[in-house]
Amino acid sequence: MANICQVSGKKANKAKHVRHRHSAWKFRAPHKNRWQKANLQRVTIQTPNGKVRLLVATSVMKSEEFAKVQCGLKPIPKEWLVKPGFGI
Repeated sequence: MANICQVSGKKANKAKHVRHRHSAWKFRAPHKNRWQKANLQRVTIQTPNGKVRLLVATSVMKSEEFAKVQCGLKPIPKEWLVKPGFGI
């Protein structure tokens, strides 16, 4: 399963891990590659047709649109129900 938010499409980001050596310049701090993963949570939403489990980023959980869908004021968009992939 891909680590991608089903609502917003948020996914991992490439970054550098920098370890600071507090000594001379010739012993420069090494830069290593790393992944910054999205903070994803499994959320269950009750719908008229039954329960739906979504993999959602926590930043999306705070949004008004997601809160309206979770409360039942708006129906779930069909794009949210598609399992995310890396386009393969």
